[in-house]
Amino acid sequence: MIPPDHPRYRSLVTRERLAECARSGIVAMEGLTAHGRGEAFDYLIGERTTASALLAEQTAAAMLMTARRPVISVNGNTAALAAHEIAGLQAASGALVEVNLFHRTEDRVARIENLLREAGAEVFSGEAERLLPLSHDRAWCRREGMFSADVIIVPLEDGDRCEALVAMGKKVIAVDLNPLSRTAQRATLTIVDELTRALPEITRACRELSAADRERLLSATDNHYLLSEAIREMTMRLSHALD
Repeated sequence: MIPPDHPRYRSLVTRERLAECARSGIVAMEGLTAHGRGEAFDYLIGERTTASALLAEQTAAAMLMTARRPVISVNGNTAALAAHEIAGLQAASGALVEVNLFHRTEDRVARIENLLREAGAEVFSGEAERLLPLSHDRAWCRREGMFSADVIIVPLEDGDRCEALVAMGKKVIAVDLNPLSRTAQRATLTIVDELTRALPEITRACRELSAADRERLLSATDNHYLLSEAIREMTMRLSHALD
């Protein structure tokens, strides 16, 4: 049992949750490595939502709320860590929720969909087709879901699908703690923040932003600026750590 007064309590509980979900077939074993990589970057921003991340989260809300067919794409790590947050964002934005996996089996898809439903999400399911221009199993999606979407939020994404979706003319919102990753660099909008902090902020903004706020945020969207600010914030924190 992890004592609540442990200085790394939240981090350790998260790791235990991922390990549990890996044993149950929801999280791929490779996903454990991906989480550890992201957590290392979270240290660099002080494990907090920075000013640039908050601006990106508000912009993401504006994009979702003005989209014609928004979709929240969910993988195993996302479902394991933030199923309730996904349900909350869906309720606030009206977006479809669709499972999309690199390490895909029908059993794993069903397990993740069930976890999301138990958390209160309405999962867009049914027959998937190989519709995206990718050589691996992330190519499988639903024709009336991700394939038809104009805005897709892809928490914990991999770069090649992000790049393919943008090339198809879709706006991609990525949640990625590494501002140097291909995902972060290729996305329409990148949120450099930890998943369970980012999703509630997007949900809150979906509920609170006025039409004028949305227009202002969308007209000023600049992913290069947001990534540069994220790197600057990391650099400043590193320099202060040595003081």
